[in-house]
Amino acid sequence: MNRTTLSLLAVATALAAITGLASMTGDSDSDAKSGSGGTRVAAAARMPVERSALVCPAPTSSELGETTYTAYTPQAPGQGGGDKAAAELLPAHPADDGGGDGEARDGERGEGDALTGDPVVPLAKPGTPVSENTSRSDPPALIGVADGALAPGWTVQQTTTVTAGDGRGLLGASCVAPGTDFWFPGVSTAGNRQDYVHLTNPDSSQAVVDLELYGENGRLEAPSGESINIPPHSTKPVLLSTLVSKPTINVTLHAAVRSGRIGASVQAVDANIGSDWLPAAAPPGTRAVLPGIPKDATSVRLVAYATGSGDADLKIQLSNPSGSLTPAGHEKVSVKSRMTSAIDLGDLTKGEPGSLVLTPQGSGSAPFVAALRVTRGKGDQQETAFIPASAPIESRGTVADNRSEGSTLSLTAPDEAATVRVTSSAGSPASREVTVKAGTTLALDPPRPDGAKGSYAVTVERLDGGPVYASRLLEVEAGGMPMFTIQGLPDDRGTVAVPRGNQHLSLLNDD
Repeated sequence: MNRTTLSLLAVATALAAITGLASMTGDSDSDAKSGSGGTRVAAAARMPVERSALVCPAPTSSELGETTYTAYTPQAPGQGGGDKAAAELLPAHPADDGGGDGEARDGERGEGDALTGDPVVPLAKPGTPVSENTSRSDPPALIGVADGALAPGWTVQQTTTVTAGDGRGLLGASCVAPGTDFWFPGVSTAGNRQDYVHLTNPDSSQAVVDLELYGENGRLEAPSGESINIPPHSTKPVLLSTLVSKPTINVTLHAAVRSGRIGASVQAVDANIGSDWLPAAAPPGTRAVLPGIPKDATSVRLVAYATGSGDADLKIQLSNPSGSLTPAGHEKVSVKSRMTSAIDLGDLTKGEPGSLVLTPQGSGSAPFVAALRVTRGKGDQQETAFIPASAPIESRGTVADNRSEGSTLSLTAPDEAATVRVTSSAGSPASREVTVKAGTTLALDPPRPDGAKGSYAVTVERLDGGPVYASRLLEVEAGGMPMFTIQGLPDDRGTVAVPRGNQHLSLLNDD
C-alpha cells in the first residue's frame, strides 16, 4: 500500500469519525440555530466574568476632607464566596511631577514593580457591602482587581465631603474600569475653575496618553498634553488650565491612550458653586440619554461635542414622570463637527425630576458626546454636580454607598415601558419590582434593607421591556450646606458572551 492510499484512508477515517460525532451531538443541541447552507450554528452562552479591574482617583487634597470607600459585589442565586474569590484595592504610586513627563525618579521603582500597602475595602463574599473611612489630606489613588465569584458586578464608590474652601462639596465617584478612550464634555479652563484629570495606570507596563481639548471653535492648542507618560501602577493629576494659553469656559476633553490603558476621571472645582467629579460620558453615538436631573435644579447647562466629520443637529426632549416634552425655547442644539457647543437650559425641570434625551433632528446625525452640569440652591448656598450621557442597563447595574436619608434613584425608559427589580443590600436584602412607563422618568427612594446600620448598595436588574437608564442622587448636609452628587448606573458587564463550538466538515479543507 503506497503513501497516497494511506493518506486517503486516514482522511476517510477522520471524516467518518467527525460525521458520526456530528450526527450524535448536532441535533441534541437545542440552542443551535440554522445557518447558511443548512449548517448548525451554536448560540453563545452568557457566563459570569472571572476577573474585574477598577481604578479610583485620589479623592482630595483638602485638610477638611472626609472620604468613605464602599465596595460591593451583587449576590447571584446559589452563589457563595468561593475559596479563590478575592477583591481589594491597593495604593497607586504617585508619578513624578518634577519634570512634568510622568517618569519615575531614578531608584524609586522599576518597570512593573508590584503594588504594596494595606488593602482598602477588601471583600469577603458577595451580597454584603464593606466600607472604610479616611480623613487623610493626601489619600492615594487606588488600583484593584476582583477574582472569582467577587468579580461579576464588582463596584466601588468613593464619597468625599469637603465642608469649606474652594473645593467644598460632596464629591462622589464610581471607580472606573481601565480603558483606552475617554470623553469628558463639560470641563473648563476658565479662571474660576480648577479641573484636574486624574490618569492612573493599573498595569505593569508604561502607558502613554494624549490629552486633546476642544472649544467652541475647534481644537485648542495644548502641546504639553501630548505623549504624557504614566509609569506602571502610577497615577498623575494634570491641571487642564496649564495645558492651554487662553481660558475657555466650555471645553471637551478627550483622553486618548497611545499605548497601555488607564483609568481617567476629572475633578471639577468651581470657586463659586462647589465641586464634584465629572465621569467620562458614554461612547460617541447618534443619541444620548442623561438620566436623573433633580426636581429642584436651579440651573442646567448642556455641553455637547461632535466627534466625527459631520455636524450633529439634535432634538432636545425632557422625560419627566408624565411623559416626554420639548422645553420651550430649547427645542434643539446644533453641534458643529469637532467643536463644543453649550446651551443653558435654566430650571427646565420645573419641580419634577427628569432626564434629558438627545436624538437626531431630521434624517441623520453625526456621533457626539454630551454631559450636563446641574446646579441647586441660590447665592452662596449653591452646589453643583455632573450628569454625563449614560449607557443603558442591559442586565444589571449597581451603585454603592446609599444612605438611609438622601438617596434617590432615577429610572428612565425613553422608548418603551420596562420592568426592573430594585434590590437594596446590607444585612437582609430588600427588593421591589417597578414598572417605568414609556417615555417617562421615575424617581423613587430605594427600599431600605432590614438591619442596615450604615450605607447600603442598590442593584437594578432589567426584567423585561425596553432600555432603562438609571442614576442615583445622594444628598448630605455638612457644615450647614446642602450638598449633593449624582452617579450613573450603566450596565455592570458582569457577564460575557461565550460562543459554543460545533463540528463543521470545512475544517478538513486545506484552504
